[in-house]
Amino acid sequence: MKTISSRDNPRFKRLRKWATQHRARRDDGVILLDGLHLIEALAAAGGELQELVLSESGAGRPEIAAWVAAHAGIELLQFPDAMFGEVAATDTPSGILAVAKVPPQPAPRADVDCLLLDGVQDPGNVGTLLRTAAAAGVRQALLGPGCADAWAPKTLRAGQGAQFLLSIHENADLAGFLGGYRGTGVVTRLDAARSLYETPLDGPLAWVFGAEGQGVSAPVAQAAKLGVFIPMPGGTESLNVAAAAAVCLFEVVRRRGG
Repeated sequence: MKTISSRDNPRFKRLRKWATQHRARRDDGVILLDGLHLIEALAAAGGELQELVLSESGAGRPEIAAWVAAHAGIELLQFPDAMFGEVAATDTPSGILAVAKVPPQPAPRADVDCLLLDGVQDPGNVGTLLRTAAAAGVRQALLGPGCADAWAPKTLRAGQGAQFLLSIHENADLAGFLGGYRGTGVVTRLDAARSLYETPLDGPLAWVFGAEGQGVSAPVAQAAKLGVFIPMPGGTESLNVAAAAAVCLFEVVRRRGG
């Protein structure tokens, strides 16, 4: 283990740059995983860790020490707690951080269930949407321009490992994808004529969800073709986008006997 205590150290500067700059992470093709849960999720999916970083206090935690001892061979750094907090990029650092490469993504398929996000800017919502889709058995997600970075530290934390179960395509042409989709594109909209619960949902489905407030853009909604509404007898105007996605995706799970 190498201990680094100077903020002028090039490796600390590099990690801090990755923690704070989306473009730097994208250009270098790296992701930062804060916490054992995310690290174990990547390893379970066959991903390779490049580097482990511990905080001074984290190195003394039994669960972290045991995991590190069981995975010898990975390059290991240790920072003082204050410095670790600067590279963890989360409000409550876990004490262990890993650097890995963004997993390779296969080309999008036009014949499988998928999640399409149109301008969802909040990292927490994007991570939760990806987690919900993965839990419902969806294995492909397309994020249009304007969405939060699927691999940002806050999005990864909200996803809790879901990113490693999905094929994720960012800056995607959602309307173009839907134009060639060999299933049914579905968008939730308040002015839809049919209830989610009364609409046939057969074959592959591409579920489209947009940013709260703005909703799905007109070109994407038109390309989706099928619009449904979620009954809300309680009188509220709308649902959080992640809640709406959970209702829709698990209605499909229910119908398919999952």
